[in-house]
Amino acid sequence: MTEETDAELVAGVRHGRREAAGVLAERYLRASRAVALAILGDVASAEDTAQDAFVYAMEHIRECRHPERFGGWLLQIVRNRSRNHVRDSKAGRHESLHRQQLQSTFPAPDLVAARTQLRERLLAALAELPEDRRLVVLLNDLEGWTHREIAEQMELPAGTVRSHLHHARRVLRELLRGLNEVDR
Repeated sequence: MTEETDAELVAGVRHGRREAAGVLAERYLRASRAVALAILGDVASAEDTAQDAFVYAMEHIRECRHPERFGGWLLQIVRNRSRNHVRDSKAGRHESLHRQQLQSTFPAPDLVAARTQLRERLLAALAELPEDRRLVVLLNDLEGWTHREIAEQMELPAGTVRSHLHHARRVLRELLRGLNEVDR
């Protein structure tokens, strides 16, 4: 990956450098998916929303007032689009389990059922958290972002990020207690 700053990459996109957009995508699409998942609770919808938000950001790159904070700007677009999706959705927040199972390539039905149950429990537990804590957990634990990186992108003090992470993990531990004993 390039050592260019976000501001340099945004300038590159503004000047038509496609590879600059590619680097920004590599840097932020996983985090965008995590943010969308925190709000939508559905993997497929999160993927679609994150990609749509990135395309929107590239089309409106001139509106990014602080290119050095491109990541925060993009994640705000993802949050807004995800919230709009929830508001506009008539089908609800979660994709049908039957549809997820049909798309599965796992050979053993019991493995598919166990993973579906695990996914359902994890998403339900995450849904119990306030949105800001969900975002912090997903960015830190799923995407590997540091407290400092999360603080910069979410425009929060690092201490608040650590507090959100601590409280979110405590709630998740309680909600997921006994997960290993399920159906034994």
